[in-house]
Amino acid sequence: MSIEATVTLKSKDVSGVGRERIRLLQAVAREGSITAGAKAAGLTYKAAWDALDAMTNLFGQPLLERRTGGKAGGGAVLTPTGLRVIEAFGRLEAEMARVLRALEPDLAGSGISPLNLVSGFFMKTSARNALRGTITAIRADTLSAEVAVAVADGTLIYALVTSESLRSLGLCVGREAIVLIKAPFVLIAPGAEPPKVSARNCVHGTVRRIDISGVNAEIVLDIGGDKTLAASITASSAEALGLSPGDPACALFDAAHVLIAID
Repeated sequence: MSIEATVTLKSKDVSGVGRERIRLLQAVAREGSITAGAKAAGLTYKAAWDALDAMTNLFGQPLLERRTGGKAGGGAVLTPTGLRVIEAFGRLEAEMARVLRALEPDLAGSGISPLNLVSGFFMKTSARNALRGTITAIRADTLSAEVAVAVADGTLIYALVTSESLRSLGLCVGREAIVLIKAPFVLIAPGAEPPKVSARNCVHGTVRRIDISGVNAEIVLDIGGDKTLAASITASSAEALGLSPGDPACALFDAAHVLIAID
């Protein structure tokens, strides 16, 4: 298996900077303008500016110097800091790839890739549900896209994202992705047959655990493939459902409440 490391640099309250944004920085430097660089990187002018602003916020100083009279009406060159960031990022990815290759013999036969292992260690999210899967289908128009992610055999989760996010994340059929769903967005319906509702997602499972406190309750469903999906509801609702471990149930939630993350 070919091992390729991906790195994202983050700071508190600042958007992350990963390979795609570094490629944008390289493209702007190569093309000599933000407009041409954005086009070469497959981004809109606004998305390119958002990415460049995020990088400036993260590193605390400008990475590009704008000059008048360049290509497309205005030029841009890398500052010394910008050059060092690109070089350091490349070295960091190369070192990460070396570490992942060293892990490969230890994981042989486990079904876990080095990338899965490392992302599992380092990924942090406030969403109660974070499920890894593979993108199986994408339906897109000019403004939005519905992305289907298989998280277990026979279990698809649909996410509604903007077309801009589809492009900037590089989402495509066959790519691994992580779906994030906050537990309060998940509704629970007892039984194997779901009610007729407008929610795009209906995930079948069996109750694994029910935790009830004075006000709130958490119901955890086993959805197959050793994966679970948690719902946060009121204690009175949990008692009214009358569910017990082992009972069939369905988790219902809107596609707009599903976020997609990538390694």
